[in-house]
Amino acid sequence: MRFKVLLCLCVLSPIKLVFSTEIVVPLSYTAILPCSFPLELPANEKFLDVTWSFRGSVIASINHTDPGFNLDTSNLLNGSSPLTVYNTTPHQQGVYECSVNSNGTDHYSNVTLTVLAAPSVSITSPEVVLGQESVIECWAKSFSPPQISFSWTRAGKRFRPPQRSEGMLAEDGLYEAVSQLVFVPELHDRNITYSCVVQHEELEKPLVKKFKPSIIILPTVSLSIVPPASRSSPLTLACDLRGFYPENISVVWVQNSTVLPEPPLTHLNSDGSYRTRWFHTLSAEERERGGAVQCVAHQPHVSQPASSSIDLSTIDPLVRELVLSKSAKASVAMMIISLILVLLLCLGFSWKRRDEKQKSLSISAIILPPQLVVGRKGRVTISIEGRRADRVQTVWFLNNIPIADTSYSEKKSLSPSYSTGHTPRISRVSLVSEKSSLLPATAPGYYKLHTRHPLLSTGPIKQLLSSFTFIPNLSIHKGAVFKCQISYKGKDKIVMEKVSDKFTILALPEVSEIQLSEPNEVTGIVTLTVTASHFHPDVITFRWFCEGGELCPVAAPPGLSAPRPDAQGFFSAMSQCRLPKAELERGRTTVWVTIHHMSLKQPITRKTRGFIKRPTVSEIHCTPSFPDQGPLTLTCDISDFYPPDVSVKWLRRGRNEGDEQEVEEAGAEGEEGVKGAAEVWGPIQTQPRAFRATALLKEVENVLKEMEEGGEIVCRVEHCALQEPVERVWRKNCMVAPSIPLSLSVNWRNDGVGVFSLCMSAGVPHPKMLWAAGGSSLTQLISREKEKEAESGARELLSVCALVKSAGPQRSEPHPHSRRNGHLNGSQFPVFCNEVENGHTDLREREQENHTETAEEKWTQTSEAETEDGETEPEFSYINTVNVRREGRRGEKERLRVVVEITHPALSLPVYRTWTEPDEEVSS
Repeated sequence: MRFKVLLCLCVLSPIKLVFSTEIVVPLSYTAILPCSFPLELPANEKFLDVTWSFRGSVIASINHTDPGFNLDTSNLLNGSSPLTVYNTTPHQQGVYECSVNSNGTDHYSNVTLTVLAAPSVSITSPEVVLGQESVIECWAKSFSPPQISFSWTRAGKRFRPPQRSEGMLAEDGLYEAVSQLVFVPELHDRNITYSCVVQHEELEKPLVKKFKPSIIILPTVSLSIVPPASRSSPLTLACDLRGFYPENISVVWVQNSTVLPEPPLTHLNSDGSYRTRWFHTLSAEERERGGAVQCVAHQPHVSQPASSSIDLSTIDPLVRELVLSKSAKASVAMMIISLILVLLLCLGFSWKRRDEKQKSLSISAIILPPQLVVGRKGRVTISIEGRRADRVQTVWFLNNIPIADTSYSEKKSLSPSYSTGHTPRISRVSLVSEKSSLLPATAPGYYKLHTRHPLLSTGPIKQLLSSFTFIPNLSIHKGAVFKCQISYKGKDKIVMEKVSDKFTILALPEVSEIQLSEPNEVTGIVTLTVTASHFHPDVITFRWFCEGGELCPVAAPPGLSAPRPDAQGFFSAMSQCRLPKAELERGRTTVWVTIHHMSLKQPITRKTRGFIKRPTVSEIHCTPSFPDQGPLTLTCDISDFYPPDVSVKWLRRGRNEGDEQEVEEAGAEGEEGVKGAAEVWGPIQTQPRAFRATALLKEVENVLKEMEEGGEIVCRVEHCALQEPVERVWRKNCMVAPSIPLSLSVNWRNDGVGVFSLCMSAGVPHPKMLWAAGGSSLTQLISREKEKEAESGARELLSVCALVKSAGPQRSEPHPHSRRNGHLNGSQFPVFCNEVENGHTDLREREQENHTETAEEKWTQTSEAETEDGETEPEFSYINTVNVRREGRRGEKERLRVVVEITHPALSLPVYRTWTEPDEEVSS
């Protein structure tokens, strides 16, 4: 029985234990991710290594923790090391892995963090056209998890059943979804309330968004003529619009596709709709022009406006008279014309040949760039030669869609199509008929049109180059052709149309590094894998090499090795090669792979030396922190390297170049130089192929004297993965903590200016001061620091800040420092809920200090002033204005608080000093 138990323990010992937990927290809350693991007693903290990973990156360990996280190691010997995530965001959702290495045994646990957020609902503009199919959208945004349900009600009754959908991931890490209501509105729908009902697991009850459709009624348009008083009187046309809604409407007069002026008032009908009558008086020139006159009624949100037209030749007496006079003179004109035609007929044949010769153009084929690479600009060109080439205009098409110049809108917006605030510039402007859309549909993408003429002006032959620059996009231009229509300016007749050949769009492959699998337990074979993605077309070649020659790739599964397209049309493929474990151990053999693709001028190469990893060497740490406190111990951490063979040397380096001496072991008396006990703790395995070690130099003697003379201690690390050794340098750095008073000095002047000062002994280096003041929230202030000599001869640092209270909001220029989440940007100041008294304040969440002194501030006062008591008032440079608000129903004032933060490298935590306004001063 004992033999069976021992056998089970031996078999189960290398198995990695993985436990999974799920944590669900609301957005911006703090989450604690548990990590428990068994320990064999007695446990030693030196042989424990705890690592938290997220999305393949290490975010917390015993030596380092990323901002926004906190690793609790207080209960490490009790088998617990939880991770705290502050202010959870949508981007922090996912699986966190806790890895614990205890005496060579690995323990793993997975924690899934889910962030919950309730949706916000909005309705798009509910304008609909009576009798036409309309769409109203209901948007739900900023919610998580992505499952959501929509339903629609009409007059309180549900007429669209609940429909579940998956939200789309937005840029902020949350989800958004939309539901469409498609219906044909009727007149009685404008007084009926519709609702969009949204259900989500974060909502205690469904979220209801109510609205009433705003119905647009198209008018009935009729056009008539106002009888003139005489033949010479101006002709006035009347345009009647009836039965439209709402009241805002505009009328455009169009004659022969040319817009004319202008409009009057509207009147209300008994049925609630409006009517109006528009007049336009035609000038004599417009009457002689003749033709059809249109009355076009434009309404907001209507793409096809209502219109009516009238023919002047049938209603205008002046036009009829001109027609009759022309018919009476036709006989005389025909006699004259017959004589002229006889003369012109003879000259017509000769002029025809000459005119055709002048109009003839020589047009080249469409010239495409030799390579079209996704994301890189390419130019398409066509050349036109002829006597009248300077009068030619061109229009470019992608397939049958006209190309517009979107280069201007691209500078303002990254959208592939032009914005609605800018109408793209088309190479030829044509008149838009009343049936066409208000904005012409143009080809999507980036295009910049170019026209150069005349390129050659020598002789009668001229040359014109028409081209455009575009950025190839696989989803837009794959399998497409370009067309160019050539015509003369002012004429719609197309002289010639050229069509380009189909072109191939290239996309450069993105190649990963060579990945090595773990060796096969039986054969000891290692599989090497490289992946190429995001390339086009799908023809790609992998060639494997080693120091002995070319290798044969392994036949990978067809679903992985063959190029496969993604949703955008790009391809990805992989290739594998196998080698024995002995060839790759300790970097003995170099293996490389070359990737060949038609988009590459030179093949891409990826190399590996097998199972080797470059070590990461930390800076040298000193214990104790101050050299004057006793014998020193220098440590340097070496992590994440393979194989485990590593060499460490401690050297003493003098001022002069080349003056270098290896540290000796402590020996006989009288030996000169730096002496100490050097050792390497480890290496210890942290991952399957990763080791860490610590280099120590204990009981260093004569260091202080060497450092005062300008010397330094060097830790040199050598490893087979390093081409050159890595060195870390330690120099003597004496730090002296400042002596800080227990309170601030305050002096209120007669003009209401409060001068706050703090005088402390000057530490080495100088401490950093940061002042802030306010009520419930704090605002950063501008202060001045000055070093002076005390009566005892010691150096002191004086920090002075002057301020004046303001009951209203500040109207001065905004301060360069802003606030975020209750903290000053670039400061460690929190928004205090309670008054901070003397001593340290334990703050676990503090942003890294990034305070910079403002150079543009000019000193307003630089001389010391005498107070009423005859004492010298500390000098100040800038008077800060602090806004003190009123709170409560009675408008009580807030109590003014002034806080100063002192930070110094010798202090483990910042020190705060606070002054709070007394109650009697607030009430007064």
